[in-house]
Amino acid sequence: MTPCACSCLSLVATNACRYRLAAGKDAQLLEFGLRRAQGPDGSMTASRYCYLGGFDATSNCKASQLFDIPLRGTHAHSFVCTFKSMDELQIRELAHAETGVSSDFVAVVLKHAETLGQTVFKGQTNEGELAAFTGYALAFPRNSMCLVDTYNTLKSGVPNFCAVAMALLDFGYMPLGVRLDSGDLAYLSKQTRKIFHEVAEKTGYQKFLDMKICASNEINEQTLLSLNQQSHQVDIFGIGTHLVTCQNQTALGCVYKLVSVGGVPRMKLAQEMSKVSIPARKDIYRLKDAQG
Repeated sequence: MTPCACSCLSLVATNACRYRLAAGKDAQLLEFGLRRAQGPDGSMTASRYCYLGGFDATSNCKASQLFDIPLRGTHAHSFVCTFKSMDELQIRELAHAETGVSSDFVAVVLKHAETLGQTVFKGQTNEGELAAFTGYALAFPRNSMCLVDTYNTLKSGVPNFCAVAMALLDFGYMPLGVRLDSGDLAYLSKQTRKIFHEVAEKTGYQKFLDMKICASNEINEQTLLSLNQQSHQVDIFGIGTHLVTCQNQTALGCVYKLVSVGGVPRMKLAQEMSKVSIPARKDIYRLKDAQG
């Protein structure tokens, strides 16, 4: 390994250590830098040396396999946008964690969604989002953490998660929690925690007191220090771009958003206008001026 490579890797590990110090010893730190890492082997080395620097896990499946790093992550906004209704779920049964007996998981989710709508949440949630969370829980019942800000975090995302989480608990599984990826993270984390406590109190599902809240969205050291000053309720931080790249050597800030499925437009909503997608299929042109 060249001296330059050693220097870069030590800088990555040092940067990870600084994030650990800023977040505090009790917070879990997840490395989310795969898509932004620089250099031909940047994603592998970043994941490995962030782990050495104090991070708890990575979202990089290959790095987890090669270096035996714990693997953590959630689904994408595009996954949520794929669904329109619960009728689209082809697999509807789930085996109970203890007995192994399969029964209709979707029906249990719908029952809890109706109950919560009457007792805790008064707004109208997005059914496609509920279907996405249900499908994700069916595929990953032991590791379900839902990304809740595709449409509206507090009015749709968190309520839909609660319905699915109650169903998972009925089937003997422990959901992990939710991930916040936009908006005022301190405020949203505190409101989400408040909702979890309210659900536990009104429904008797005390496991909601143990649910985790994960936060992401271009987090850097200053973000962590600011959140600490605001008495946030975040348990887990997913950190990517600012962790694995040099901020003076900018990373390409592009992301994948789903805008159409089978000719039907799809749209992601957010409190941050820069994260709101423009629905429907696009025509792309490359234009040149007189100077080429």
